[in-house]
Amino acid sequence: MAKKTRRKKQVTPERLMELSFAYAPPLIISAGVSNQVFDSLEDGAKTPEQVAEKTGASARALRILMNALAGLNLLKKDRQGKYSLTPESAAFLLSKNPGTHAGFFGTIAPQIISRWLRLSDIVREGRPVVAVNQETEGTEFFSQLVENIIPLSYPPAQKLADHLKVAKTKNDIRVLDLAAGSGIWGIALAQKSPRVRVAAVDWAGMIPTTKRITQKFGVGDRFNYVEGDILEANFGSGYDIATLGHILHSEGEDRSRQLLAKTFRALKSGGTIAIAEWLVNDDRTKPLPSLMFAVQMLVNTEKGDTFSFNEIKNWLEEAGFKKVRKVEAPGPSPLILATKP
Repeated sequence: MAKKTRRKKQVTPERLMELSFAYAPPLIISAGVSNQVFDSLEDGAKTPEQVAEKTGASARALRILMNALAGLNLLKKDRQGKYSLTPESAAFLLSKNPGTHAGFFGTIAPQIISRWLRLSDIVREGRPVVAVNQETEGTEFFSQLVENIIPLSYPPAQKLADHLKVAKTKNDIRVLDLAAGSGIWGIALAQKSPRVRVAAVDWAGMIPTTKRITQKFGVGDRFNYVEGDILEANFGSGYDIATLGHILHSEGEDRSRQLLAKTFRALKSGGTIAIAEWLVNDDRTKPLPSLMFAVQMLVNTEKGDTFSFNEIKNWLEEAGFKKVRKVEAPGPSPLILATKP
């Protein structure tokens, strides 16, 4: 009997064609936010002409943009040609909502994308056009960024507070919030208990932003602000908790290992370090968002990268930490916790 030949699946360029327009969705959302499309629909469905009257944008351009937003399932379109919000856009793209991502898409995403346009040159030369992990260049960028990414860090920070049972602790709790930015990691802990006191460490140019946001959340009176580079600043010792909320990826391996050793010395015996990061697997083959974030570090920093759990675990143990473990939390990756013996 003749053997059946298995036909090979034909290779097509379809997936590459889809990827060729991958830049479009964030820019479409950005245009929607910047032109107040979502905000204008908060009080009900409207035609592009009605949105144009409210926002001053072009009715023709709005029709094309709003059709694309409907294709992205961020607007609903009825048979009368009126558009309305979806549950997702109502929750996360209205500018007044506390968990909004509108600021990120409206102001930060276009900045980031513009830098990626130099990626070919960056790969060839091995260095970023602008290194935002340097204080001079980075202060302005991070002053805009940190408040807009609060919705990304607030849920895992709240999860950390619950996991550590901060609300049930009767003793005073000293928290070290390293490269604090918005201060949201310390804020989430402080909101759980009046016994929490936070030392927020960041560049001198960032501290005014940290002060403003901690005061906005109503916990500024329980924060102490320490100016300086995290490897050079004197932030003392005797802390119960130290948080590094998405810091190691911009620092790179050498500075990260130094920082973990310095943090170990700053904690009291039994103290906990909590790290939030975009983790990759040991082979650096997945997950894709973390691999792409490594390219983000290539574009924007001199030494930054994404790391695996086992890499960070080894650095923590090298610094003297024990009981390195993962804690599931909202966000791109689980939190990494370790204890000072």
